[in-house]
Amino acid sequence: MATEQKTTPAVTPARVDRGTIGTTGAAPTAAAAGRTVIADGVVAKVAGIAAREVPGVYALGGGGARALGMIRDAINATDLTQGVKVEVGETQAAADLTIVVEYPAPIQEVAAGVRAAVAGAISRLVGLEVVEVNVEVNDVHLPGDDTDDDTEARVA
Repeated sequence: MATEQKTTPAVTPARVDRGTIGTTGAAPTAAAAGRTVIADGVVAKVAGIAAREVPGVYALGGGGARALGMIRDAINATDLTQGVKVEVGETQAAADLTIVVEYPAPIQEVAAGVRAAVAGAISRLVGLEVVEVNVEVNDVHLPGDDTDDDTEARVA
């Protein structure tokens, strides 16, 4: 007497609850499975926006980057990551910023403000632990640098 064996095909569990059409599902839970990947550019943009909001920060980036930034600004294509470099891991981030400080703002206070603002924004908005924020002060902007008052009229 031979015994019959029934084989059932392996069922792969669904990643999401498909439910039935017309029924309401359960409310989403905080422990939902999945993975979030945040691009380095997103973290750099958050850091750049936060740094620009600090009083005493005139601009971000070195001389060449600022010159290119003025061209971008003229055509409404502002680069919010200018002067910002980030390193992003799975749970941690580090940022390096190059800034120009407005004269006569105290440079150490502005740098400390940038550190706090950038670390807070990355932690709050992106959810990563910030291990370090390095600030390089590249230049000091003098209020009279933007005006061209010393040019003489060519015709009377």
